[in-house]
Amino acid sequence: MSNIRFQALQAVLTRTIPEVKAPAAKISEYFGSNVFDKKKMKEYLSREAFESIANSIDMGEPVERDMADQVASAMKAWALSKGATHYTHWFQPLTGTTAEKHDAFFEPTSDGAIEKFSGDALAQQEPDASSFPNGGIRNTFEARGYTAWDPSSPAFIMGRTLCIPTVFVSYTGEALDYKVPLLKALNALDKAAVDVAQYFDKSIEKVNASLGIEQEYFLVDLALFNARPDLYLTGRTLFGHMSAKNQQLEDHYFGSIPSRVYAFMQDFENEALQLGIPLKTRHNEVAPSQFECAPVYEEINLAIDHNQLLMDIMDRVGKRHNFKVLLHEKPYAGVNGSGKHNNWSMITNTGKNLLSPGKTPKSNLMFLTFFVNTIKAVYEHADLLRASIASVNNDHRLGANEAPPAIISIFLGSQLNDVLDEIETSRISKKAKEEALLWQGIPKIPQILQDNTDRNRTSPFAFTGNKFELRAVGSSANSANPMTILNLIVADQLKKFKVEVDKLLKKGEKKDVALLTIIKRYIKESKSIRFEGNGYSDEWQQLAEERNLANIKTTPKALDALISEKAETVFESTGVFTRREAHARHEVLLDDFYKKLQIEARVMGELVNNVIIPAAINYQTKLVENVRGLKDIGLKEDVYAAQMDIIRKLAEHINFIKTNNDEMVDERRKANVIEDARDRAIAYDEKVKAYFDPIRYHVDKLEQLVDDALWPLPKFRELLFIK
Repeated sequence: MSNIRFQALQAVLTRTIPEVKAPAAKISEYFGSNVFDKKKMKEYLSREAFESIANSIDMGEPVERDMADQVASAMKAWALSKGATHYTHWFQPLTGTTAEKHDAFFEPTSDGAIEKFSGDALAQQEPDASSFPNGGIRNTFEARGYTAWDPSSPAFIMGRTLCIPTVFVSYTGEALDYKVPLLKALNALDKAAVDVAQYFDKSIEKVNASLGIEQEYFLVDLALFNARPDLYLTGRTLFGHMSAKNQQLEDHYFGSIPSRVYAFMQDFENEALQLGIPLKTRHNEVAPSQFECAPVYEEINLAIDHNQLLMDIMDRVGKRHNFKVLLHEKPYAGVNGSGKHNNWSMITNTGKNLLSPGKTPKSNLMFLTFFVNTIKAVYEHADLLRASIASVNNDHRLGANEAPPAIISIFLGSQLNDVLDEIETSRISKKAKEEALLWQGIPKIPQILQDNTDRNRTSPFAFTGNKFELRAVGSSANSANPMTILNLIVADQLKKFKVEVDKLLKKGEKKDVALLTIIKRYIKESKSIRFEGNGYSDEWQQLAEERNLANIKTTPKALDALISEKAETVFESTGVFTRREAHARHEVLLDDFYKKLQIEARVMGELVNNVIIPAAINYQTKLVENVRGLKDIGLKEDVYAAQMDIIRKLAEHINFIKTNNDEMVDERRKANVIEDARDRAIAYDEKVKAYFDPIRYHVDKLEQLVDDALWPLPKFRELLFIK
C-alpha cells in the first residue's frame, strides 16, 4: 500500500503549471461578459420590457407574464449568440449545494428543428421535490415541486448552458431552499428599515442589505487527495499526525503565492469575473496550503448567489490544475480551519450606509439608531444566530485559535464601546433644540471609524468601521442561512423600535428625545453581549456564564433554537418561516449532522479493520521473524529488546483499536434505530463520536512505531506540500 503513497508524491513533484491567459488585457473589458445584466437587457429588450424587469430588480415588483415572454426571447437570443445550447433553473436546495437540470433550446418540428424558449419555461420548472431534503414536507409519492425565476439575480452562462437563478418551493407552497427565506427576510428588513429611516430622511424609499463574503479554502494535490479514503469520502483527514513543521512559524500567512496556486487563482478568477463575481482580493492564509479570496460588496441576494457559484467554479477549475479544493471547515487537525466571514451592512436608495456615522448630530443619531438596534437584535436572538452557523463541520472549528467561540458576543472597539457607555449614563436634555445634541458630555461620533476600531478575530460578530462582520460562518456553508436569520431579527427589532418610539411621539415627546430614550434603554438592556476581550480565554467562558450568555458547543443542541416558541414568534412576525417550514429545517439539519458523522464513523471503521490493523500486524510479523532469526543465531535478548518492546506495544494498540472500533460500530447501530432526529443526532455526537479521539490516538501511536509502512497515514507535510 505504501507504493500508492510514493506514486502520489512522485505525481506531485512532476506537475507542470498550465498556461493561463486572461480574456483581455483589462478586467473591465471582460467583467460580466457571461451575464445577462442590465446593459445587455437594454440591448436585447424593448423599452417597456426593460423598464418592467428593471423595476422588478430595483423595487421588487413582480414581472408580468407577457413580459416574461419578451425576456425569455431576449435571453435566448443572447445565450445563442454566446454559443449556449441548453438552459437550466439554477437553485439552492437544502443540501447546501446548488442544483440544476439542463434542457435543450432545440425542439424538433415537422420540417426540421428550431431553438425555442418560452416565458413559461423561464418563469417556472418542475423538479422532483421529494428527492431533495424537505424535513417531511413532501412524501416520496408526493414528488411535485416548482422552481420559479428570481429576476433580482441575473442569468449567466456556464459552459454552453444558460443558468437562471430560481427559488424552489413545494407543491403546497413551502420553501424547500435557502433563497425563499432569504428574500422574505430581505423584504422584511427593507420595510422595517425604511419606516425607521424616515424619522431622519423622507427621501429614503428602499433599504438593501449588502454583503461581502471572504472565502477561505485549502488546496491539496489530486493524487494525494485520491489516495486518502478519509479525505475523499469525508472532506477531512480522520487519521494522520502533524508534520514537525506546520504553521507554528506563521510564515505562510500573506507570503509569496506558490506558482501552481497563482496559476489556479488566475484561472478561476478569470471565470468568476466573466460571470460578474467582483473578486478583489487573494492571499495566503495562516495554515500551510490555505488561501483566501474576497469580492467587493454586493446586494446580499446576489452576493450569496455569487458565493455559491464561486465554490462551484473553484472546484471545477481546481481539477484542471490537478488540485482538490477543500472547503471543509477543519480538513486537518492541529492547523487552522477555514471560515467564510460575512461582512454585512444596510444601504439606502440614496446611497447612505446606515452603519456609517455622518458629519452632523442628526446623521450620528441615525447611525446610532441602526447600530444599537442591530446590537439589541443579536442580544435578543443570539441563540438563533448560533443555530444558523451550526454544522458538524463547524463544530470542529468554532473556538479554535482561528475561529470565534460558540458564545455569541459583539465587539465594537474601545471608542464606540465608550460612546455607548456614556450614552447609557448620560442625561437626556428635553429642553435642547432638535438640531443640537440632546445629551450632555458626549462628543460627536467621528465620520470615519475604520482606523479608530481595532479588530478582534475572537469575536463572532464584530463592528469593523461601517459594517458588522459575522466571522463564525463555516467555509462550506451557504451564507443564506445565517444572513436570513440576521436580517429577519434586525427587521423584527426595528419594527419593535418604531412601535416604542411612536408611543412616545403620541405622548408629545420630541422626535429626537423619543429616539434617544429608547436607544438609551436598548444600550443598557443589551450591554451583556458586548465584549472587548479575548474570546478564547477561560475568563471569558466564566464571565459569559455570569452574564447568562449561552455557550452551546454542539450542533444538535444549538438547533433547538429554530423550534422554540420565541423563534416561532419572530418567524411569524417577519413572515419568513411558517411553523411547518421551521420544524422541517430543524429536521433536515439534524439529519445532515448525524449522516455526516455516520459516514465518518463508517470510514474510520473500514480503515481500521481493512488497512490499519492488517498493516500493523504485517509489520509486527516482520519484527517477530527478525527476533526469531536473532535468537536462532544465538544472540542474547538484550540485542533485540527494542524489537520486543515494539512488538508488545503494537499488540496493545492493535487490541485497543479493535475493541473500541467494535464498540463504536455497536453504538452506531443503536443510534441508527432511534426515531427522534434530535435524540439520534445527540447519540451520534455524544456516543459514537466519543470513540473517534481514543481510536485516533492509538492509531497515531501505531504510526510512530510503524512509520512509513502504515497507510493511509502520511504526515501532514505531504498533504500540505505545494510549491
